[in-house]
Amino acid sequence: MHFTGILIGLISFLSIGVFHPIVIKAEYHFTKSCWPVFLVAGIVLMVISVLVEQVILSSALAVIGMSSWWSILELFEQEKRVQKGWFPANPKRKK
Repeated sequence: MHFTGILIGLISFLSIGVFHPIVIKAEYHFTKSCWPVFLVAGIVLMVISVLVEQVILSSALAVIGMSSWWSILELFEQEKRVQKGWFPANPKRKK
């Protein structure tokens, strides 16, 4: 039996679960203007994933890199959720 697919699926699941609160905290503390950090992190992880020969590690790096890129969209969506009152706004931030 091969468990590679299941392991990569688990890594994907965990990546989504970890990035969700990261996006919420990043938008709260830094606004959506921190999106370039997620872009650069995604690029770096994708480049490293291409250079790594081990399949599971390469896949994990690619999944985390893609999650980082997806987080850019989620930052902008999180700002809208805050404006709707679904999440608290940072009271220290000037409007």
